[in-house]
Amino acid sequence: MRAAIVQLNSTDDLPSNLERTRAATLEAAERGAELVALPENFAFMRREGGAFPCAQGPDGELLAFLSELARESGTWLLGGSFPELIEGDSRVYNTSTVYSPEGQEIARYRKIHLFDVDLGAHSYRESRRFAPGKSGVLAETPFGSIGLSVCYDLRFPELYRGYAVAGAHFIAVPSAFMPQTGKDHWAVLLRARAIESQSFVIAAAQCGQHSPDRASYGHSLIIDPWGRILAEGGDEPAIIEAECDLAELERIRREIPSVANRRLG
Repeated sequence: MRAAIVQLNSTDDLPSNLERTRAATLEAAERGAELVALPENFAFMRREGGAFPCAQGPDGELLAFLSELARESGTWLLGGSFPELIEGDSRVYNTSTVYSPEGQEIARYRKIHLFDVDLGAHSYRESRRFAPGKSGVLAETPFGSIGLSVCYDLRFPELYRGYAVAGAHFIAVPSAFMPQTGKDHWAVLLRARAIESQSFVIAAAQCGQHSPDRASYGHSLIIDPWGRILAEGGDEPAIIEAECDLAELERIRREIPSVANRRLG
């Protein structure tokens, strides 16, 4: 199966972001991608602490856009994430969806772990504007199941161990990782998750300077179940792609059956 990542530098210009996303996704499909992954906040990158002018429900513009893009490209589409309205709550979910080539939504995951941290002079409290999801989600496809996650979830290996036990073949990690942490932690954590879960990791990332007060690390990665990097983006918008050999995944799982060998203390 050929997978591709659309690495973006999204801004607060919604129409421009959608047009760039569409063009790059169609180009990835023309190159032969069967699965295309978008990054977190693909449609709109708000300024830190700002509001969500494009927050919407299940009938909103962004989901219609993703559905149509999956149909137009003829690919399985990992739709990055978007802010999902919550009835009766001023907060939103950070929601990731998966679409079939027919444009049908087959899975919806709401980010569980919220980025409440203090990084020296900078403090971030996602919980002020986001509500946490409640459970992991597997998306079933013809080439295997995909465990869904978003960005900060990456630091919580128990989520991915659950996916491994459930038989996931792929792990999706759409992200807008910060440069301060990305340079030291991004690739290390993604490779660890691939090795632990013995799954392919598809980590679509935002990159570059989005606004005067917000930037992302970039370096999107496709990693195999042995922890080898198959494709890597840089600091600029790009399409990266790689062949994901499911026979290699099964071989690794046979030779090192870590899920079967695990013991709960």
